Amino acid sequence: MLIRQEIEEREVKNLSKYAVQASKSRGRKLPEQADDYRTAFQRDRDKIIHCKAFRRLKHKTQVFISPVEDHYRTRLTHTLEVAQIARTIARALRLNEDLAEAIALAHDLGHTPFGHAGEFVLDDILKTNYGRRFYHNEQSVRVVEVIEKDGQGLNLCWEIIDGIRSHTPDDPQPATLEGRIVRLADRFAYLRHDIEDAIRAGVLTEDQLPKKFMKTLTNNILDRVVESIVTNSREKPELKMDKDVLAAVDGLYDFMYENVYTNPAAKKEESKVPELLTQLFRHYHYDAAFQSGVGQADQVQHTVDFIAGMTDRYAITKFVELFVPNEWRHDH
Repeated sequence: MLIRQEIEEREVKNLSKYAVQASKSRGRKLPEQADDYRTAFQRDRDKIIHCKAFRRLKHKTQVFISPVEDHYRTRLTHTLEVAQIARTIARALRLNEDLAEAIALAHDLGHTPFGHAGEFVLDDILKTNYGRRFYHNEQSVRVVEVIEKDGQGLNLCWEIIDGIRSHTPDDPQPATLEGRIVRLADRFAYLRHDIEDAIRAGVLTEDQLPKKFMKTLTNNILDRVVESIVTNSREKPELKMDKDVLAAVDGLYDFMYENVYTNPAAKKEESKVPELLTQLFRHYHYDAAFQSGVGQADQVQHTVDFIAGMTDRYAITKFVELFVPNEWRHDH
């Protein structure tokens, strides 16, 4: 108890007035006994690291589908890079590192196999057939609130749930500056590492990168954007960047969208994803054994949870097992 008090007192002393103190969290849905050595946000970070969905991220696509080569990013390495960037910014701004890290580590737990291609397929299935939508951020919230720990959920603090739900650009801003940091760190991370992976894959060359944006961002994009945020946001209730840096980030993203994210060479395998996931969805949704014990009203969600939780390799394995005939062998 005394150690926890020391930790909480240190937070009060060291954090900005705009930071969220763990002791001032809006709390959890279910009360928990306080930990003697960790704040509430540290405890939640550790819950996330130890959960099953976090481990599965290592075999989920970031940009290049199910890469065999070891050095391409996966959804797990992307998540770790987001957490690193978020912690750096949070520490420099004297915000709560533990809160930012926990949000970052959990933000993509609900992501589908095959990256955004898989997300679009599930969304299309639900929209066309069931009048519903699929968004990976909402599924991430469902993972930590409902699915993990055999249906008990992780019982995370409100601020972490808010940051997970609001990490995508189409959503309202997170309620905390720590959540807003993660939202920016997510974009910076994938922009920088997607450039590296695209060059490694031969989809881009360094000479093709737009010089007018690279001149502003320099060769070390992350250092430049972090510096811009920290310089413009210290002891302020909002996050700001230099206008030229923000314009360069937006311009570089548009370039990547046109030349990598929709590039036929980089995305040629994605054309196979709709058939694969649609067949898997149809099979499991109408499989009596799979739906055994699940009420009629919950069967669509049960199927969605299962498909969204698959890794790339598991989805491919199940597709082959279910829909690709084995060779006939007559053993004597």
